[in-house]
This record gives sequence, C-alpha cells and structure tokens, in this order.
Amino acid sequence: MYRDNTKVVSIGDRKIGGGNPILIQSMTNTKTEDVEATVAQILELEAAGCEIVRCTVPTLEAAKALKEIKKQIHIPLVADIHFDYKMAIAAMENGADKIRINPGNIGSSEKIKAVVDTAKARNIPIRVGVNSGSLEKELVEKYHGVTAEGLVESALDKVRIIEDFGYDNLVISIKSSDVMMCVKAHELLAKQTNYPLHVGITEAGTLYSGNIKSAVGLGIILYEGIGDTIRVSLTGDPVEEIKSAKRILKTLNLRKGGIEVVSCPTCGRTQIDLIGLANKVETMVQQFDLDIKVAVMGCVVNGPGEAKEADLGIAGGKGVGLLIKKGEIVRKVPEAELLDTLREELEHWAK
Repeated sequence: MYRDNTKVVSIGDRKIGGGNPILIQSMTNTKTEDVEATVAQILELEAAGCEIVRCTVPTLEAAKALKEIKKQIHIPLVADIHFDYKMAIAAMENGADKIRINPGNIGSSEKIKAVVDTAKARNIPIRVGVNSGSLEKELVEKYHGVTAEGLVESALDKVRIIEDFGYDNLVISIKSSDVMMCVKAHELLAKQTNYPLHVGITEAGTLYSGNIKSAVGLGIILYEGIGDTIRVSLTGDPVEEIKSAKRILKTLNLRKGGIEVVSCPTCGRTQIDLIGLANKVETMVQQFDLDIKVAVMGCVVNGPGEAKEADLGIAGGKGVGLLIKKGEIVRKVPEAELLDTLREELEHWAK
C-alpha cells in the first residue's frame, strides 16, 4: 500500500506518512491578521477534530500574527503562501510548522532558494502545491489541455527544483475540481514518488455538491491506498469540512471513533417526523466520543429488525417509541421522549 511506504514528515508535533494515521486538515477563512477571530475559529475546528490547520499569509502583518496565534492553539499551523517569497520566510520566522507554496509562482531561482534555505535551517516541511487552475502554459500545450499527466509532471518539476537546493522535507499536493482527473493524477503520482501526499478535491463547491464530489474523489483515492492527509474543501463553515472528512475516513474503515448514525429513508408506514428526528440525533451524537452505530427508524413494526446491526436504535410510531439494543426492544416510551431516552442511554454508555 502506497501510504505505508511514504516518507515520514513531521509537522509540529504530528507525523504523516510511513503508515501513520491519515490526518484531517482545514483552512481558516478569517483574516489572519485578526488574531482573535482566527484563534476562535481554529479552536472551534480543533473541537470538531481538525488536526492540522492552514492560514493564508498575504501580508507581513499576517505573518507576524502567526506568532500570537500559535500561542493559543494546540494543533500544527501551516502558512499558505502565494507569490511573495518574503511572506514564506516571515511565516517561518514567526513559527509556522509548515509552509505551502507553488515554486512556479514564487519567482526566480534565488527567491526559491531563499525560502528553501530558511526551511532547511529550521527543518520546516514544505508542501509543494499544484492546482489544475494554474497549470503552466507549456504543459497545457504539451498535453493538449489540462490533464492528470500535466499535473503530475508539474508537481514533480517543482519538487526537483527544491531537491536541487538540497532539501527533501516535502509533502506534495495536486488538486483539481475535476474529480476523475484528480483521481487519475494521484494514481500516476503515487507510482513516481514516496513523498507523503495531501489529498483533496479543490473548489469542490457548496455543502451539497462539495460533499458529493469530495466523497467520491477522496473515497476512490484513499481506498487505493493513496493519501497521508486530507482536506474536504467546502464553500461554507470550515467545521463542516472536518465533519465530512471524519465520516469519509470512518466509512472507509481508515479511522475509528465517532458515532455512526443510520436511518431509514421513510415510507408510507412512517407516522412520525423521522427526517427531523434523524437530524436531531445526528447533531446530538457529536457530543459523545463513542465508537458505535445508532439507528433511527420510523416504524415500530419493522424498526427493531432493521436496527439489529446497530448497537443502539430508536423507532417511532404514532404516539409511541421504542429503544432498541442489538435488535431487541428494551424500552417503550412516549414518542415525545424518544430523543431524551436515546441521550440518556448514550450518557450511560459513555460512563
């Protein structure tokens, strides 16, 4: 499996590659210069399960803010750099645990070398990021358009630039909003490098479309044994990215922990607001650090049988509800008490 054999890279106090657990990343959407707002968002991301966070560093003020931000958070901090090599150096001087650059838009060889020299002196990893939206004109012409092959060639060219300066503490990311192009690019890249790969479907879209595209793309890539860190890129609250990433990893059996909620799709037999109940349960269970499956069923007739593979389940009928364990009915309660009954049972399990 690819990820078992990638190079181990340390990001702050966390390690990726070499078979280490796949880590979940996100990116703040606050102004990095606003330390209070940025810290508040990172702490919220931490609580949701984020393990590495990235902030944009477009200004010197943003770079200096990293020092104060670092004092108040508990996960590694990555600086996202575009165009200005001085921002990359300033970010590292102010405590960035990793930097993300595209050497192609940093500028001259001397500027790239200055960034690499600073990273080398501080042993700070560099994530080499290549995006389909900024693929070099010559590679677009060579491959008659933006292609997976062009993305891979671009990424490996950028890696060689840094390697030529005597540095190999690297992570690679190649992203596209075209899901199947992204999949193919990762398949090609994994065969040609042993650097750890950060995986994501870029510009995936809103909570609806972005989750579908990310689940499909990341699901294929991760199932093939590729990927050492992931980000689900969504247009919205970055906390939603963490929820989705955790669910993708759990669905692929790449991560344990967290309650999985299963629910029936409703039918003509349903006599309760099952959609509303299922949504309330999914929100509630995030409070519990349990590795179990919870079923939410809308029929007291078939509910117990349909919930038999779940550790816990509830089923609702007109005016009545059932608490189910491993397919067996253990309590009958008024319909209005179903949610509270499930919460009490989860609190008991947690103890």
